[in-house]
Amino acid sequence: MKYKKWSLEEKLEILSSCEELGVVETCRKYSVSTGSLYSWKKKHEKHGEAGLKVTYDDRSKELKQAEEENRILRKLLANKEIELEVGRELLKKKFGTSDPRKI
Repeated sequence: MKYKKWSLEEKLEILSSCEELGVVETCRKYSVSTGSLYSWKKKHEKHGEAGLKVTYDDRSKELKQAEEENRILRKLLANKEIELEVGRELLKKKFGTSDPRKI
């Protein structure tokens, strides 16, 4: 069975039809699984219409790519910082000074 995304209006219509026709008949009429229907009913009873609202990931593709690039750059920067710190420690040991910038 193909997955379908239902809008808020469709869900409300199906729930109202469920009260009139019953769960089984409504599920057959709209090709909805009983699990989905009961889940919608529970959300509607608990949170009202806000519980049924469709929440998609509305971040754009460009934003996701920028976030991924940012993550990679932060990792590279952290690695460079570690390399610099190791270099400073080696200079301290080699020349015996507390501040390698004075060399």
